[in-house]
Amino acid sequence: MQENKFSILIVEDHPFQLIGVQMQLNRLGFFRLAAALDASEAREECARRNEPFDLLLCDINLPGTDGVALTCELAEAGSIRHAILLSGRDEEELRALQRTLSARGLPILACLPKPLDQSALMRALEADGSFRLVEQSD
Repeated sequence: MQENKFSILIVEDHPFQLIGVQMQLNRLGFFRLAAALDASEAREECARRNEPFDLLLCDINLPGTDGVALTCELAEAGSIRHAILLSGRDEEELRALQRTLSARGLPILACLPKPLDQSALMRALEADGSFRLVEQSD
């Protein structure tokens, strides 16, 4: 499988879900992944890099802060180019949140329900146009 060049920071406080997201991204050809269990670890990952992550995949409900605040912080610092937020909230609430955050100028590609659906993730990435996904062969 061809590897995508995009770097992705995943912030998820549930280790099982974090591993699941990493596996889904690997199946899509994304291997330049960094993982964080909370906002502090995410900040450390960003500080280690000389360039921004192409994508932040972030749980909205994090210990000590929330994913929206972390996304704002990392976007303002120039540490991320795009973001997708994940939550157990219902889809209508997530669509409203996406509209609100986009109107505020945040680089939000989508707000998606958990558990992450690979098809929904692919649609969000492809809609932006800058993420070219690797074709899958089963």
